[in-house]
Amino acid sequence: MKSKVVAILETRAGAQLAELVARRGGAPLLAPALEEVPDIDPQAVRSLLVQWRVQPFKICIFQTGVGTRALFAATDAANLSAELQELLAASTVVVRGPKPVGALGARGIRIDIKAASPFTTEMVLEALAEVPVAGASILVQRYGETNAALAAGLRSRGATVQEIATYRWALPADTQPLLSFSRRLAEGASMP
Repeated sequence: MKSKVVAILETRAGAQLAELVARRGGAPLLAPALEEVPDIDPQAVRSLLVQWRVQPFKICIFQTGVGTRALFAATDAANLSAELQELLAASTVVVRGPKPVGALGARGIRIDIKAASPFTTEMVLEALAEVPVAGASILVQRYGETNAALAAGLRSRGATVQEIATYRWALPADTQPLLSFSRRLAEGASMP
């Protein structure tokens, strides 16, 4: 990696990746391309919990750590986290990967089903293949957008799917590093 320029488009772990690249002799170029912005409506959370009490979710699927933490931050702010934990205790809790495992573990939430590596939507559906879902109500914690493939896969088996948005993807606040990198790449210029 000696003197090779490595563009790092990651936002959250960008500094750690840059340090790793530098330790290996590379030249890190930080140009974050995406930011995860919390985007959870407190009223939507309250309404969800009211609905959940009346029509319990059989299965709750957590797709990301950042989204799981955002959901709990919203219930913390509304003093509803204990209720969320109670409701989750009565549901089958499914996770897509290690990040929601960590976020739920920090809250003492039991995890019933874990998708296998590489932690894709297909692996979540495979992990649920033997679980009867016909007629079941399933809650899905969204990642930055709707997971149409997951919803379609569950609906095709007769489930009702409801999503809760917890964050959205956006451009980073400072787009200059990304624009500079893109410009230089388009011009075929060598990177510093």
